[in-house]
Amino acid sequence: MAKVLNAKIVQNLPWEERPEGYFLPVWRYSKNPIINRNVNRVIERTFNSGFVPFNGEFVGVFRGDNYAAQFNLYVGRSKDALHFELDETPIQFVDKDGKPASKNRYSYDPRVVELEGSYYIIFADEFDEVTIGIAKTDDFKTFTKLEYPFLPNCRNGALFPRKINGKYMMLSRPSDNASSFFGNIFISESKDMEYWGHHRLLTRNCWANWNNVKCGGGPIPIETDEGWLVIIHGVFYNVNTYVYSMGAMILDRDDPTKILYKCKNFILTPQEPYEINGHTPNVVFPTNVLVGENGKLAIYYGAADDCTCVAFTTVDTLIDYIKEHDCQNQK
Repeated sequence: MAKVLNAKIVQNLPWEERPEGYFLPVWRYSKNPIINRNVNRVIERTFNSGFVPFNGEFVGVFRGDNYAAQFNLYVGRSKDALHFELDETPIQFVDKDGKPASKNRYSYDPRVVELEGSYYIIFADEFDEVTIGIAKTDDFKTFTKLEYPFLPNCRNGALFPRKINGKYMMLSRPSDNASSFFGNIFISESKDMEYWGHHRLLTRNCWANWNNVKCGGGPIPIETDEGWLVIIHGVFYNVNTYVYSMGAMILDRDDPTKILYKCKNFILTPQEPYEINGHTPNVVFPTNVLVGENGKLAIYYGAADDCTCVAFTTVDTLIDYIKEHDCQNQK
């Protein structure tokens, strides 16, 4: 049995057992979506977001697309990680001196990670064009924007939840300024969270047909005694549309530039009406995961750029499936 390491265990994790007769490694919550359209008076749609346990509830940063089709970041809260209330005022970032940071036209697709007693938000941000932004908060009230780690164009940042060999590490996906026809996952490191380098290609797309266009990071990596469990997304071009699916791989604990196992199969792909039909059809896009007792996982994902959903698995189920369908070590 794989052991989860250095993770905050959620005692009241949302959970449903795998349906009888269902043989795939990840199964959907029966009451999806958990956040539908027309969220409040300001936000029309929310999806591709991140949150963590905080002060007895769940608090995080959510992508909110308003009724003028503009997208910003908003604080959201929940008592049970299923029913959420989102602020109606976007986050107002400050710089390191506490002064208002420059306002951008858009910010979107945040991930949230607890690291060294603070909470870091990794998101797509306008920096001439699009790149990864980093902000830090201790209370989810004041958000301090840090230096941009990468030049445009770059997205899908996933910051590891601890230093590895004395260095911060992050996954990213260089891209163009639109829906790229390419995309590979890179890994980078930093001694101080300000200057990033030693960029290494972790994996190219197209190790399987479900990611024949691009692949990118998903939620924050989960540390286990088997290695870093990394959930990703991959994109398949099917005649006249993109199809976004969820995949997974395992990285070496001490050197995450090394892939130990990489799953040839997707672990979840658009099948339900709320994933197939929507603002952007055929999208399953994972950005958040909560860890419960006995290795239970609740994976939160955006569906069709329309709504927020959750699916379930366990660490053992996922690791076993990755190893069973591994293509990293094929000869």
